[in-house]
Order: sequence, then structure tokens, then C-alpha cells
Amino acid sequence: MIIIVFVAVILFYILTLIQTSFLAHFPSFSVFPNLTIFAVLLINLLEKKQGYYGLLSSLIGGFFLDIFSGSMFVGFYMIIFLFLSLFIKFILKSNVQIAMF
Repeated sequence: MIIIVFVAVILFYILTLIQTSFLAHFPSFSVFPNLTIFAVLLINLLEKKQGYYGLLSSLIGGFFLDIFSGSMFVGFYMIIFLFLSLFIKFILKSNVQIAMF
């Protein structure tokens, strides 16, 4: 558990750092890629229905995005990512059955 949290912190730190410092200089049609939300979506879609690592990853990713965005309200992206993760969990539990190989 501790190792997974440590890896998630390092992963989201690196993704947010790349997103805010490097990819901000290369806009494509005035759109910047959001690596953090992409990673949160992938983790939530690929984990088990009863897992809670997706929720933890949304909190960690949102925290780093809040810190690097420089806004006055820390917690905005954390709340958005948490609601996104909860929405994905709700949809996957109630409507979707994914065949595991």
C-alpha cells in the first residue's frame, strides 16, 4: 500500500511538472494536453470495481495540479477529479461489465 502511494505521488508529480512546464510551450490549436486527468481516467477505468486506488490517485493528481496552477483556492482540481472518479466508479458498477482476460 505504501509503495503504491509513493509511486502514485512520484508519477503524478512528474506528469504535472511536464504538463505545466514543458507542454505549455507547445499548444496544439490553442489546447494544452492534460496528462494528469488522462492518468486519473486510465487508472479509474482499468482498476477493479471495488478498488480505491482510483480515488486516491484523483486526490493526489488534483493536489499537484492545484499546487502547480497557482490559484488561490487549493482544492479545486482535487474536488473535480474526485467527482470524476466517483462518477466513473458509479457508471462502471451499475451499467458496464468489462470482460477480463
